[in-house]
Amino acid sequence: MKKLVFVIIILLVGFSIYWFKFKNADVPGGPKTEPLKTTKHSLAFNNNLDTFMSAYLNIKSALVEADSLQAKQAAIKFLVLADSLKLDDLKKDTAVIFETANSFLNDVKANAESLVKQTTLMDMRQNFSGVSENIYPLLKTIHYEGKTLYWQNCPMAFGEGKEANWISNTDEIINPYMGKKNAEFKATMLHCGETKDSIKAL
Repeated sequence: MKKLVFVIIILLVGFSIYWFKFKNADVPGGPKTEPLKTTKHSLAFNNNLDTFMSAYLNIKSALVEADSLQAKQAAIKFLVLADSLKLDDLKKDTAVIFETANSFLNDVKANAESLVKQTTLMDMRQNFSGVSENIYPLLKTIHYEGKTLYWQNCPMAFGEGKEANWISNTDEIINPYMGKKNAEFKATMLHCGETKDSIKAL
């Protein structure tokens, strides 16, 4: 009798260990949840995106130089390219990726349109910040395939504690919010900031 009770106890302990250790394990051969994946984009898509990003970098350069006229002209060209940026390649991935990318692109255009209407460099830089904040997740969403870009940050772009970000094609900090002709700091804050992330081709 004692032997039978001992065997039952051993079986119960063994089952309890199995249950707690393996109850959350994947069932072999069962379906596994995987992250969303995109396929490689077409050459035309990547070329259009490279041109689009070059236009963005032209806006950044104009703001570095504190050239409001050049910034507006660059933003107008950027808007034309944004309108012609076809995201149809993303339709072969998932509806979520396509719709999310379109949402970010629409916000990019809205901020660029506002930038063109501004009359002061400060307001232009505010809108440029909005453009940047939406291009960054756009590139992440579509799985950017171009040359490495850098997500950079200025901790005091609009005053103490008021940070802003931008994208650069170099890891050198050349701050479009402080620029070369800042009213208070002149060019001493041109290299103020840090690289927070890199956007690399997958």
